[in-house]
Amino acid sequence: MNIDGRLSSYASNGSRVRVAIDVGGTFTDVFILDSNGNQTVAKVPSTSNPIDAVMNGAAAARIDWHDVELFTHGTTIATNALITRNFKPAAMVTTKGFRDVLEIGRGTREDPWDAYKEGTPPYVRRRDRFAVTERINYRGEVIEPFNEAEAREVARILRKRKVTAVAVCFINAYVNGAHELRMAEILAEELGPDVAITTSHETHPEIFEDDRFSTTVANTILAPIIRPYARDIDRRTSEAGYEADVLLLHSGGGVITPATAEKYAARLAASGIAAGAIASRHFAGLCGYKNAIGLDMGGTSADISLAADGHLRMTDKWEVDWGHPICFPSVEVLTIGAGGGSLSWLDKAGSLRNGPQSAGSVPGPACYKAGGTEPTNTDANIILGRVGTELAGGTMKLDRDAALGAMKKIADALDLNVIDASLATLRVANANMADAVRLISIARGHDPRDFALVAFGGAGPLHGVDIARELNIPVVIVPPNPGVTSAVGCMLVDVQHDVTRMFFKDAVEADPADIEAAFREIEAEGRQRLETDGVEEKDMTFQRLVDMRYRGQWRSLAVPVSGQIKSMKEAIAIFHSEYEKAHNFRREDFPVEIYRLTVRAIGVTPKPSFPKVKIDRDATATPKGTREVWFHGQLEAMTTNLYDRDHLAAGVTIKGPAIIDQLDSTTVIPPDCVAHIDEWLNIQIKLDAA
Repeated sequence: MNIDGRLSSYASNGSRVRVAIDVGGTFTDVFILDSNGNQTVAKVPSTSNPIDAVMNGAAAARIDWHDVELFTHGTTIATNALITRNFKPAAMVTTKGFRDVLEIGRGTREDPWDAYKEGTPPYVRRRDRFAVTERINYRGEVIEPFNEAEAREVARILRKRKVTAVAVCFINAYVNGAHELRMAEILAEELGPDVAITTSHETHPEIFEDDRFSTTVANTILAPIIRPYARDIDRRTSEAGYEADVLLLHSGGGVITPATAEKYAARLAASGIAAGAIASRHFAGLCGYKNAIGLDMGGTSADISLAADGHLRMTDKWEVDWGHPICFPSVEVLTIGAGGGSLSWLDKAGSLRNGPQSAGSVPGPACYKAGGTEPTNTDANIILGRVGTELAGGTMKLDRDAALGAMKKIADALDLNVIDASLATLRVANANMADAVRLISIARGHDPRDFALVAFGGAGPLHGVDIARELNIPVVIVPPNPGVTSAVGCMLVDVQHDVTRMFFKDAVEADPADIEAAFREIEAEGRQRLETDGVEEKDMTFQRLVDMRYRGQWRSLAVPVSGQIKSMKEAIAIFHSEYEKAHNFRREDFPVEIYRLTVRAIGVTPKPSFPKVKIDRDATATPKGTREVWFHGQLEAMTTNLYDRDHLAAGVTIKGPAIIDQLDSTTVIPPDCVAHIDEWLNIQIKLDAA
């Protein structure tokens, strides 16, 4: 399936182009921007080897790789590996007595009320975790020498087991990594260059051994997967004619080269969802909104992100499997099981539920006629007339009768008619997503009424206005190509590395000169990483952050600082303010500690310039037809105008109720709403504006 863009289709004519390709679970999305600002998008099915889908997408979009000046790529390969636990043989070496840190974790449970529920097992089994004698104290002093004989014996066993990767995690290595480095040298000597060896003090120099060990292990087990992937995509694009570095999107909202990805493989986990968050911030900014909530709703899940005052909310601790944290900085995205394929079902008490179970792409919703028999959100939307009987320009036919048959199960069980059961299904789905928005906004000290909702993904524009109305969000923005918006996000990022160092001091007593010296050392490491990625000095920028906390706490909060710190008073004041936003609490009379210093090393890449379209104040829209559509709060179906988005000029205003169709999504404009096509060809929907 190829989807041509709004402005023009790309065909090789010798012009330079930028390409972004995002590989998803069902589809691979392609976005192309040529030197004249013309945009092209394509969508092809994903494949078992994601690189095949990348090349198929490029072929579908008729890309000549000789014309490509910049190629950025988002991938789910690392996330999928963690979810499926499809790893190659790996091992861990640790200090004697600390073999079970991964098992113990924080000693907490996912469900505190279920004493019998087992947690997910560590990524490395206990039989593959080895201990050697060594000990360094919290000051970095050696109190028990490193036993090289034991290390050689461990290496011999690992060689016999033919492991492909080894994580070296010694206690207190964050303050002195000498023993870890020696262990890594011995492993390299015994196992050879093809085995990936990762040390915890280089991967995540963190005092908490659970976070450090877990992050290092995740990085280690992904290395044998990412290494061949990064090399293969680099090779295949080079053979096709691409001359520059492939830039791989990482979870922190930046990109890294294949060489760096081999060393920091776990940074590619959550690659794709970060792209959507970046794109939502961008489109909101084009429309003049610095505060944006991103709703990326696909077939199986909904990814929700938040940008306040133009800055995406970040987290330094996240996980794919509960209890196994990955502590690389990441764009904070809340994912819930709410998508077009989410199932509508009844719990044991007879209450209506929606998701997280999903029909997936196979067999899919009942209306697909591909074997699915259970009602889904897509079935509800087609029953209510919000979706027609054709998708993707008529290449995909939907069966409304099959959807009605599936939804009748819910209707009969609740003693409702099928229309009311469908409306109830969508109400529950929308309530689930609205609750997730509350968690990422209200629970973080933000008022949703101060934000714009950017709805994208194949299903986001179908549900966007209903979710916004529940949260009193005043405007919904639908980007030009909602189904490939995440691919656009891949093109909007810089090369980025986050380098950290522990720095324990009372904030008031800390010497600014010591802080400055530490920052300069960290920046030097960041500069070295950027140089490895081929970034020129003129394109380098460095952002400083000080992680702080109230004395006695173990959680910290990152506070940005600009330039050299002359006094800690300003940083402490910012900490109190940010802490109150995050936790609705502040205590200015309590001592504040510095916990960690971070430098974000950024290599600025050329950003695409999206062309404006001239606004035609006299432009009008001609419906292509009408359909009977049911909306929430209405007692009967309403005759609703249908529009083709490709025929809507900038400046057009459409009053609801209306449905806007395009190849990769459908936008619903309920009654009492007004939609406007802006100069960027976004649909801006003002709620209760009629």
